[in-house]
Amino acid sequence: MPEASSPRYAIYYTPAPEHPLTVAARAWLGRDAFAGSSSTASAGLADTGTNSARRARTTAASRYGFHATLKAPFRLKEGCSVEELERALRTFVTAWPSCPIGPLKVDLLGGFFALVPVSPIPTLHGFASCIVEEFDRFRAPLSPGEFQRRLCSPLDDIETTHLARWGYPYVFDRFRFHMTLTDRIPADSQAEVRQELDAVFVPLLLEDYSIDALSLFAQEHSDADFVVRSQFALRSRSLLKEAV
Repeated sequence: MPEASSPRYAIYYTPAPEHPLTVAARAWLGRDAFAGSSSTASAGLADTGTNSARRARTTAASRYGFHATLKAPFRLKEGCSVEELERALRTFVTAWPSCPIGPLKVDLLGGFFALVPVSPIPTLHGFASCIVEEFDRFRAPLSPGEFQRRLCSPLDDIETTHLARWGYPYVFDRFRFHMTLTDRIPADSQAEVRQELDAVFVPLLLEDYSIDALSLFAQEHSDADFVVRSQFALRSRSLLKEAV
């Protein structure tokens, strides 16, 4: 099946659709990944200069939807179905409790802004690594074209090895939990954009966040937006304590 017409899937974390952080991110990015690729959070609003500038700064981030990557986008291996992938996710979450994230902060990563944990969370790295390994059996290898496109970004030897083995360079020792809010921002605009982001998001970031569900995002073809196809709740830590 040609790359352009075959769907891709990704395992992401995103808060519940009604959570205040999701609502704020939906307005910021101008799109609701829970409502489908054609939805826009800014529908019906005047296309002011401010809105136009924000859309220009969030084009790619909006396309992927508000999320943190746990298993990067991949095409299904021949012989695997998305229903099998969903069954595996359903089984996986029954064995795992929610994973702590803690409070968040706005940070600049490689020129783009994202929400990241205030403090390092070792269990978060281990949890993400397990997801990368567990669901790699569903992933088709990168095509030569996909591999070469990834190499256009500056990667070191370890990241290139991860890309060849796992289809994504930023896994295991190179993983950093982040929820992307912008595309790359020119240096002379970063202070202005940070001020806007702080005004919108800082009041929402003190919560003790956790990964309480895994979301399967789907992209039907290469020109489509990623949308939430299904969600799978992890075991509640409070229920685990009761069971013990």
